[in-house]
Amino acid sequence: MFFRQIEVGYHSVFAYLIGDPDTGDAVVVDPADDVDELIYLAKKNHLEIKYILNTHGHVDHVMGNAEMKEKTGARIIIHEDEADYLQKIGEFWLRMFNARKSPPADELLKDGETFRIGRIEWKVLHTPGHTPGSICLYNQSYGMCLTGDTLFVGSVGRTDGPKASWPQLLNSIKTKLLVLPDDTEIFPGHNYGISPTSTIGHERITNPFITGSVSADGFF
Repeated sequence: MFFRQIEVGYHSVFAYLIGDPDTGDAVVVDPADDVDELIYLAKKNHLEIKYILNTHGHVDHVMGNAEMKEKTGARIIIHEDEADYLQKIGEFWLRMFNARKSPPADELLKDGETFRIGRIEWKVLHTPGHTPGSICLYNQSYGMCLTGDTLFVGSVGRTDGPKASWPQLLNSIKTKLLVLPDDTEIFPGHNYGISPTSTIGHERITNPFITGSVSADGFF
């Protein structure tokens, strides 16, 4: 499997380029910015970007969707509970982030489905709380989980949005993520922690939002 974590733009967002070298198929998860860099990296490694997958619909994660789709023809994929949000991002947020509105989704995901990149399989974990349709992507074979803005290194996604919920977020983390093996490596949606990655086991015992030493809403 080809796998790269790339910090893009000015908002500490991690985009992920994932590909199957045998088939040449690739996906970009959350192409927030630096679209040409992501496309160049794919071509350099003999990959064709066929999919754009968003962990959720916030503008800082989808602001590269339009450009990426125009330049690659990739299909936009998002959870079924998040699809409408792509078209409802207000002009205020677009201006604030100097962003273009995303095109509508081409495909919708459901909890528990398998998303395939060539022959590489990722399980869709619906983890509402930060947004209603937030997802994480789990690859059991490689022991990896892309956690979007659900779980960060040392923190969790914020829940001060109009459709966010702290109890729902905490439940998602406990029932969808903490049940994974402790050595599962997590790859978050932002570079906010002391390191770009962590493990489920490490977060279980050190993340203050999980241990209960912090009970307020997440602040990222």
